[in-house]
Amino acid sequence: MLEEEYQVRRTLPRHLRPQPEPEPDFAFTIRDAARADLPDIREIYNLYVANSTVTFDEDPMTLAAWRSKFDYLQKLNMPFLVAVSPRGQVLGYALVTPWAQKKAYRFTVENSIYLSPAATGKGLGQALMTELIVRAKQAGLKEIIAVIADRGAEASIRMHEHFGFREIGRMGRVGFKFDRWLGTIMMQKSLK
Repeated sequence: MLEEEYQVRRTLPRHLRPQPEPEPDFAFTIRDAARADLPDIREIYNLYVANSTVTFDEDPMTLAAWRSKFDYLQKLNMPFLVAVSPRGQVLGYALVTPWAQKKAYRFTVENSIYLSPAATGKGLGQALMTELIVRAKQAGLKEIIAVIADRGAEASIRMHEHFGFREIGRMGRVGFKFDRWLGTIMMQKSLK
């Protein structure tokens, strides 16, 4: 009993107790993607290819393919953004690509946003989406389409809804990955 009382008396008041180091703020900047970012972008994307159904790609995307895509989007003046840490580490990226090759679709694009695993759940996806929408409007684009997997992408659906995307359709059993059939949810936002 005396030992317990001694322990209670030896406890420092809360204001004198050592405080844990505060977690550093999650800091990033968003800028246009550069060719030098492509290896990091490839690594982020290929993690999703190998481990999730949010992309229907089954084979890793090569650096040559990313370079080709980058050059194509540059030629079209399409937004391609990266979020980087204060030390320059690529934390995620966002881009739009033409919805279809026919000329009449030239004002309609499909968006893509991918984050490194360490950057998820911290508001980075919303920050990238905000800037992507601004840049898409500046580029004269009028409609953004999102094609989202119908399983395992609930956070993406919620984020798109937050930005005013509305569901415009579903396609069932259009993809087969990891030995199961997958469908897509299509969402659309008008840029007025």
